Order: sequence, then structure tokens, then C-alpha cells
Amino acid sequence: MSSQNEYTPPKVWKFNENEAGKWSKINRPYSGATHEKELPRGAHPLQLHSLATPNGQKVTILLEELLALGISEAEYDAYTIDIGEGQQFSSGFVSINPNSKIPAMLDTSVNPPLRLFESGAILQYLAEKHEAFIPKDLKGKTECRNWLMWQMGSAPFLGGGFGHFYVYAPFKQEYPIERYTMETKRQLDVLNKHLVENKYIAGDEYSIADIAILPWYGRLVLGELYDAAEFLNVDEYTYVKRWAEMIADRPAVKRGIRVNSSAEGGLIERHSAADFD
Repeated sequence: MSSQNEYTPPKVWKFNENEAGKWSKINRPYSGATHEKELPRGAHPLQLHSLATPNGQKVTILLEELLALGISEAEYDAYTIDIGEGQQFSSGFVSINPNSKIPAMLDTSVNPPLRLFESGAILQYLAEKHEAFIPKDLKGKTECRNWLMWQMGSAPFLGGGFGHFYVYAPFKQEYPIERYTMETKRQLDVLNKHLVENKYIAGDEYSIADIAILPWYGRLVLGELYDAAEFLNVDEYTYVKRWAEMIADRPAVKRGIRVNSSAEGGLIERHSAADFD
């Protein structure tokens, strides 16, 4: 394996904002707000501030699924947070999520309003509050949470690891690409073997585990993430592809992935079902 571009770390690391490049408004070694700005507030109980990344899509998919069940309390306003412009560091956003990551949500149906951050926590909160998309029996609920936590722990290797070095790094490096490709394929193999005998992630019931995993691993095998389907030879993960195609075909899923998206057919903001027309 090539040892080009070998790096010797300094004794004490120091942040050089001038060398941060295009990531300068996203990554920094300290927390807190950089500017004062209030968040907009819509008319619905749930106020979502997010972006159509895989983590953001988890929440909008679940909200659309809840609305499809006729649960009006899940009606929401969605506002886009442009992380490339540093909007996640506004005082308003930081007050909801001190970690300055999307998605973040405010539930105004309770007094005082509840702040929600971390996509997995938001999924659990909404599913438990509305008693939907989480199994009611102990075994099913536990399996659902097992796989929800699996996704939360595994996806950083896919996104921050494989995705970053395969797509976003300033130049291609053999070692990190090899390292994270191997881990990504191992994770896909874990899913594939599990789905041999399971229709859905948690068993026989569609749940927030499916909703959490689809935007990352489902979109990956469907060729919609990182343009890496051929490189990863995703066709060998037959059962993951079967599952991904089935989940992606759900109408609520199709709506959810459009929210907070600047792509063609996307919705920068979402305030009602009529916005999809």
C-alpha cells in the first residue's frame, strides 16, 4: 500500500482556519453560536430545521408516514438549514441543538416546548409519542432499538469515513479508502445476512429501524449515495437491495426524501401536503 503524503502530527495540534477550505463553515474545534439569528416559526406543532441528508431524511420520512396514518398531531413545518453557509451556528439553532448538527426539532404541542436533536432520538420520540412504527411487544421493540442503535453507530464509518474519503476529500488516498471500503462492505454484509430471513429490519413489521437505515444503506445499494454502487459491487447484496426497493417505493418515503432538498422536485421548505403538488 502506498505511503505517499505521509503526515507527521505536531506535538500540539492548532486550528488553522485559513487551511479549512470549503469545510470552514461546517467544521471547527469549538461549539456555540457564531451569530445571532432567530429561527422562523410556522403554524404547526412540530418545527423541523434540517437538510435532506440521510440523517435529515430519516425524520421527514417518519413524519410523512405518521401523517399517512392520519395522525394530524404530526403535522410539521420544515425549514432548511444550509450547513455550507454555517446556518447551524445561529443562536436560534444552537438553542435547539447545542451540537450544531441537523436535524433538530421543536415540539410546540407541549408547554414549555421540547427541543429534540439527534436523528435517532427524534425517531424514538415521535414513534413512542404516537405509538406507531415501533413494535409493541418487548422482543420486537428491543430488536427495533438494536438496529436503530446499529445504524447510529455504524453510519459514521459510511458517511464520515467512506463517503468523505471516496467523494469529498481534496484528493484520493489509498489507505483511508481501503479502510472504510472494507468496513462499509462488512456492514452491508451484516444487513444482507440479517435480511435473508427478515422481511423488515426488526422482523415482520415496518418500523423506525427501516426508516433510519434506508437513507444510508438503502440509498447506497440503490445507487443514490456517493455514486459508489459499482465500486462497492452492491449487486452482491441481494437481500439488502430487495428490502431497499420495497421501502423506497412507499409513497411517504418518496415524499419524505424531497423535504429540505434543493434538488429538482425538492422542497426547500415544507408547510403542508399541498406543497408536494
